[in-house]
Amino acid sequence: MIKRILITLIILMALAFNLSAKPIEFDDEEDLVPTSGSLRGASRFLAQHSRGLVKCNKNPRLCRAKGSPGPDCCKKKCVNVKTDKQNCGLCGKKCKHQEICCNGKCVNLMTDKRNCGGCNNRCKRGNSCMSGMCSYA
Repeated sequence: MIKRILITLIILMALAFNLSAKPIEFDDEEDLVPTSGSLRGASRFLAQHSRGLVKCNKNPRLCRAKGSPGPDCCKKKCVNVKTDKQNCGLCGKKCKHQEICCNGKCVNLMTDKRNCGGCNNRCKRGNSCMSGMCSYA
């Protein structure tokens, strides 16, 4: 008898919780964030939306979810401002054609002594960076 009452209460509480949840509203279809292909390991929040499109400006925590392109929200898209060439260091700060974004700074891997050939690849003191390789000056 007590088991039946407990099970009934649990079911009623679950129904009340689901009915009280606010649905996500979708405005227009442009500037939406696509989630990565598989939902395996993704949060329950992402798995509930089969379209996989949600704007991060309404829910910034979305960008910190597993499988997100990055923790920062720029123009309604999740990005990583430490590595994104279109939003390097700040939203909207674009790197030049020959540059990439390393730790939020636009750098040229072919000539930068602190990022020679790759991010955080420092040349030794007295060496220079030429064609992406550290060489003796």
